[in-house]
Amino acid sequence: MTNSGFGNYYNYHFYMSIARIGSRTLLGLAPEERATCIYTLADLLLSKEKEILEANEKDLAEATKGGLSKPLLSRLSLTSPKLRSLTTGLRQIAENSHNNVNRVLRRTRLAPGLDLTQVTVPIGVLLVIFESRPDCLPQVAALAISSANGLLLKGGSEAAHSNRALMDLVRQALEEVGANNAISLVSTREEISDLLSLDGHIDLVIPRGSTELVRSIQDQSHHIPVMGHAEGICHVYVDNDADLAKALKIIRDSKCDYPAACNAMETLLLHEDLVKSGAAFFTDVCTMLKREGVTLYSGPKLAEQLTFGPPRAKSLKTEYSGLECTIEVVSGLEQAVNHIHTYGSGHTDVIVTQNEQKASYFQNQVDSACVFVNASTRFADGYRFGLGAEVGISTSRIHARGPMGVEGLLTTKWVLKGDGHAAADFAEGGSMHFTHESLPIN
Repeated sequence: MTNSGFGNYYNYHFYMSIARIGSRTLLGLAPEERATCIYTLADLLLSKEKEILEANEKDLAEATKGGLSKPLLSRLSLTSPKLRSLTTGLRQIAENSHNNVNRVLRRTRLAPGLDLTQVTVPIGVLLVIFESRPDCLPQVAALAISSANGLLLKGGSEAAHSNRALMDLVRQALEEVGANNAISLVSTREEISDLLSLDGHIDLVIPRGSTELVRSIQDQSHHIPVMGHAEGICHVYVDNDADLAKALKIIRDSKCDYPAACNAMETLLLHEDLVKSGAAFFTDVCTMLKREGVTLYSGPKLAEQLTFGPPRAKSLKTEYSGLECTIEVVSGLEQAVNHIHTYGSGHTDVIVTQNEQKASYFQNQVDSACVFVNASTRFADGYRFGLGAEVGISTSRIHARGPMGVEGLLTTKWVLKGDGHAAADFAEGGSMHFTHESLPIN
């Protein structure tokens, strides 16, 4: 334990035990009750908008005074449009909550009178650690309610007022279905390292925030699985067969729509034909990005071709999280794919091309969680994917990958129903034989 002492040790166990009990309470509810709870939370976000925004203003004032960076200030800010978007997402989660838990995935008749069923179940207790993004709190709470998971939320001190205001609404919604203890907001004073030491009580940790936060959690969590991504180095590759008007629109949206987001473009790859002397597109794209306030950097190959141009990028593996961008030139599709494999983070990568063969090659060869053709990187989002919201975006290669909605918070269990069957009955020379007959899941 850290110097937080034994008092916090018992406090942590209290959090864990009520979260586990809360998960079982949610699991015992009818799907309609879980959906109603989320609808209530969505309604409260609108009816309590004034109180929420007042709390957020306190956080923004204190964070500005404390010198919080612009990207984190952007993530910290709540607005009326953000709350309306949150409400829409929560209602989408509620609508989809009727068939999440105990959904039958597979039924097999192993032998006469011996039926096996695989069903979805909650993971158990989740610990979600986030910084600067208070909108994360109701999103994750709704996903936990929908999937019947107990939830511990650990927000950053910079969002303390906002998080408390939003957590009050979560409690009100839970009280209506008698699941008061299913979700808790852990005090900002308590140590993350202490929480991560309780591997017998937490089933999954999901960090949401900066690269530094995610890596710190991954380094400290030796026994509890950590789901998420450390970096969001997203690429847009503009091919020589691209519709250049579409390309400009996609580039602008990918970089400038919300540059602090993990799905914002950080590196623009251009086919060499678009950078050759006399090619207008390179000038057009640089002019457009500069007009949007984007600071540009050259990759090493582009820097070699330019007499005058943007300063050289310090690294091709940079996540700027702001109005900055690296531009690099590639000889063609294969070199673009190789560049992404070398310098990307497996988050989201885009090709802009009218050539269907090239588009198919890119989609098949780029091994990222999200691979898009002729669309902005900003579509890599749980709400935009129709998941209602996301608990995070995972670049892991196991369990969930990409934007994680309810499905990412579920696991499965096997239910076997027999009639006095024994494994010995199926041994060689026994009276029973396996049939392994697939049955309808309805």
